[in-house]
Amino acid sequence: MEWGFIWLMLILKIPIIGMLYIIWWAIKDPPDPAQEQQPGEPGDGPDRRRLTRSPTPPGPRRGPHGEPPVPSPPRVRQAPARTPVAPD
Repeated sequence: MEWGFIWLMLILKIPIIGMLYIIWWAIKDPPDPAQEQQPGEPGDGPDRRRLTRSPTPPGPRRGPHGEPPVPSPPRVRQAPARTPVAPD
């Protein structure tokens, strides 16, 4: 039981060590000069077009004094199903 626990504790540390190595490698890796943006290309500086959301439409106007909303239409109830009449 002891050896199994120790063995699993060591084996389960391998993915954590691998993740830490990948993070360390990504942080220390310098950026590629070929992938850097050149000045004057679209997408840099203040001349870039800003995308904004259109405002939501205003709510309905209900008169000058804030009249209450129009009541909902009356509900329609369906008649219960008729039971068939047996022939005599």
